[in-house]
Amino acid sequence: MTADGFLSLAINLSFAMVMVAVLFGFIRLVIGPSLADRVVALDMMTVSIVVFCALYAIESGSPVFLDVAIALALVGFLATVSLARYAERGLKRHHSGPDPFLSSNDTPEEPAASSESKDRT
Repeated sequence: MTADGFLSLAINLSFAMVMVAVLFGFIRLVIGPSLADRVVALDMMTVSIVVFCALYAIESGSPVFLDVAIALALVGFLATVSLARYAERGLKRHHSGPDPFLSSNDTPEEPAASSESKDRT
């Protein structure tokens, strides 16, 4: 096997693995169950598409797709930070129900009372 043949095989296998990762990310995005799961799935899909662009740039020999990958990575990072900020600040003000970052199986842990506070009462 020549070096070009090996590179072509590796790129094609990588394309298949990246598409499987995008599919798994889409499944997690759809079924959730919490907002945090959906945010992580969206971030994973963005990173997978960035990798896809980089692989295509290698295969085609066109560095233009690397610029697309860098721009998409920046937009994905900013979107993840924005969603995290919204979840941290926006939901505290506008949401009085259960925490959307917890699924129905998760329960928030209450801090245990220290022995000093029990002695004082």
